[in-house]
Amino acid sequence: MQLGPAPSPEAPPTSNSLPRHNTANRRPGRQDSGTDAGQLPREPRPSMDAVDATMEKLRAQCLARGASGIQGLARFFRQLDRDGSRSLDADEFRRGLAKLGLVLDQAEAEGVCRRWDRDGSGTLDLEEFLRALRPPMSQAREAVIAAAFAKLDRSGDGVVTVDDLRGVYSGRAHPKVRSGEWTEDEVLRRFLDNFDSSEKDGQVTLAEFQDYYSGVSASMNTDEEFVAMMTSAWQL
Repeated sequence: MQLGPAPSPEAPPTSNSLPRHNTANRRPGRQDSGTDAGQLPREPRPSMDAVDATMEKLRAQCLARGASGIQGLARFFRQLDRDGSRSLDADEFRRGLAKLGLVLDQAEAEGVCRRWDRDGSGTLDLEEFLRALRPPMSQAREAVIAAAFAKLDRSGDGVVTVDDLRGVYSGRAHPKVRSGEWTEDEVLRRFLDNFDSSEKDGQVTLAEFQDYYSGVSASMNTDEEFVAMMTSAWQL
């Protein structure tokens, strides 16, 4: 398959332009406002409805920025996680959102952190939070995204690189390759950058691919429409 001009952040290789997408809004955990015998009362967890409402608020703010809104937030927080712990405390989380112009009050930020605090450390499990933030997706949508990623991931190692793309797509028809301005590998690398995290390391994981298509899916009303778009775009 030949790649034409470098795709916009909302278009895969051979499609025209794409809409948005959705993933599962999980509802783990439970409200816990009781006390243990012989202990002081613990601070109550926010109710499930309160945290769900916070997530809906945050999701809406992201999607208002277009198909790449959730992808942009995911990129930013993965970059903010400099120690690679995949976790943020409530203050880091709230300050990070503020830098992006997304607003939660302290109670909302603490509620979200407690919901996705998997080890009792008081910190937010970043990947679980990002997975929950993606708009809900049906199994059909998740399956076609996985199929597209698998087609690209020729090595089967869970990461798509330029070497993987070279075996699936050709950049020779790109105008800048024809003019000598870019090499074919530069075209493929720039294409990967649409899905890559903020580090732009030339490697795209399934989570990054899902972040991208979560925004695309959100604007498409039916599974049939989304699956048809993905099937055509990636020639599945």
